[in-house]
Amino acid sequence: MKALVIGAGGVGRAIANIASRRNFITELVLADRQLSRAEQIVKRLGDPRLKAAEVNAAELENIRELIRATDPDVVINAVDPRFVMPIFLACEIEDTNYMDMAMSLSRPHPHYPYTETGVKLGDEQFARDWNWSERNIWALVGIGVEPGMSDVFAKYASDELFSRIDQLTVYDGSNLTVEGHDFAPSFSIWTTVEECLNPPLVWEDGRGWYTTEPFSEPEIFDFPEGIGPVECVNVEHEEVVLIPQKVDARKVNFKYGLGAEFISVLKTIHMLGMDRKENVNVMGIEVAPRDILAASLPDPATLGDRMKGKTCAGTYVEGLDKDGKPRAVYLYHVVDNEWSMQEYGDQAVVWQTALNPIIAMELIHEGVWKPEGVNGPEWFPPKPFLDKLVEYGAPWRIREEDASEVQP
Repeated sequence: MKALVIGAGGVGRAIANIASRRNFITELVLADRQLSRAEQIVKRLGDPRLKAAEVNAAELENIRELIRATDPDVVINAVDPRFVMPIFLACEIEDTNYMDMAMSLSRPHPHYPYTETGVKLGDEQFARDWNWSERNIWALVGIGVEPGMSDVFAKYASDELFSRIDQLTVYDGSNLTVEGHDFAPSFSIWTTVEECLNPPLVWEDGRGWYTTEPFSEPEIFDFPEGIGPVECVNVEHEEVVLIPQKVDARKVNFKYGLGAEFISVLKTIHMLGMDRKENVNVMGIEVAPRDILAASLPDPATLGDRMKGKTCAGTYVEGLDKDGKPRAVYLYHVVDNEWSMQEYGDQAVVWQTALNPIIAMELIHEGVWKPEGVNGPEWFPPKPFLDKLVEYGAPWRIREEDASEVQP
């Protein structure tokens, strides 16, 4: 299978790293605006199946030209979500399959941003499902760790564990620290600001999708494997769009384990206007404040050797089991940064993200997953994906939770 990966940052590098260990990959082209960055990764891995290329992910015609030159079976979008639509549309025009780990951006409701939805995450992509189906090509969207693995957990719980789901919450948390930095996010600050400061999205049966104020419904969630209790709040995330389309649940939401300090920093960023995406004039140069913020912080891909701790992605589900008895579980996946650095040379968060599109590619290559049109991870049988996690040396687990408040 031939892949074109656009973006040679932390996730793109980890994708190339993982892919180099899988025999089903016949060629992988790693493309970036900085050609030298892609070339450095390819040189480090020393795999003749890997090649480097240059691309501007903001330029539709430039992406189309690269797709024609490389003729991939699939394009994997490994850049931040502001570039989703140029890459997605380039693939559509060139009749080429597509994957991403974050979906097209939302736009808040113009009058009631904290109660009603405007344009939701992924709406622009799903609106074009008909055209992808007619062209006999597919797009697998939201196939990172969250969204992605978390959606597979939700589908597995629905298929195998529960007869009724009352509550489905994706909880993400970690105890990661970075030596020498008081504030150094382990993932793209551009994306983190986008999802945390936008109105959070919630789904409820009978009400549909609605929004709340940022950082709503704070609670302490006790994460497994020594991570411990972390303050979690509602944020905007793709799972809340995807899961209700294929999983029958009374409520779906996403809670990010930010912790009080990170929440305070994000509120300050917003207060100062540093989250703005619109350009401002700085001494004759047009630049967005959020881009200045991102450029001022350390590149998450470079933090692995100074990072300590674990990261956890998981899906909490409560309701009635297949026998009609109350049950609550947390299906989760933990990566220890020490392990991912030792085994792959990639820090835990980017490695955990990059793992999932490679597994999905392999399942599609084997004919186990058969996407048509625009699809999310929960469109497909979950067990083969979870079995691949174990095969890749990254096992998932289930923790039983207190179900005493679940009504029969």
